[in-house]
Amino acid sequence: MSGQTRRAFLASALMGGAALAAWAATPTRLLAAGRPAAALSAQLPQAFGAWRVDEGAARQVVNPQQQSELARIYADTLSRVYVNDEGQRIMLSLAYGRDQRDGMELHYPEVCYPAQGFREQAARDATLALPGRQMPVRELFMTLGGYRREPVTYWSLVGDEVVRGRRSKKMAEMAYGLSGVVPDGLLFRVSSIGPDDAASYALHHDFVHALYGALDESARDRFFGRAHG
Repeated sequence: MSGQTRRAFLASALMGGAALAAWAATPTRLLAAGRPAAALSAQLPQAFGAWRVDEGAARQVVNPQQQSELARIYADTLSRVYVNDEGQRIMLSLAYGRDQRDGMELHYPEVCYPAQGFREQAARDATLALPGRQMPVRELFMTLGGYRREPVTYWSLVGDEVVRGRRSKKMAEMAYGLSGVVPDGLLFRVSSIGPDDAASYALHHDFVHALYGALDESARDRFFGRAHG
């Protein structure tokens, strides 16, 4: 075998090995395949504590995306408005996607609200303390014209991991990918309409605490991420 032929053979072998390694490293197993088949609406109670679904108010929930786009990205969505005994209302919106690879990722409120004309007036990271969990959440203050002020609290999951921000999200996706797994994704958003954003965020926390207390451990892991430690 000549030197030139040997070099060509080695180059071909290296390229073949690189292609094989890339194929082997490409995640193919959907984490969603092992999830319960129940719809989001069946997994969250219609009433808990002082809260119950307000059947006539679902139109208040922001949902700027076209139905075709929702169907392409998400396997399931849920929008509800809950009201408590004092007449206070919380808008709940969930979006679940089976595949978090590029082009199929969750769309976040920072994108969805401006698409419907809202302006982001403030944004900050916060922590929601729950029994056995410290939830990293994002708090936004959105306005529409001069008449609607909507404080928003949300978090997202990649697989079973709560993530906040692009870096945290990508790290979780990489960790799953190294195990050959394609993670699913869940966006959990609560919001309310009112002039006092501090009081609204406190109301959001009260609502989430009450909901958390009404769920069994498997549902808590599903919507709040798997507890560690």
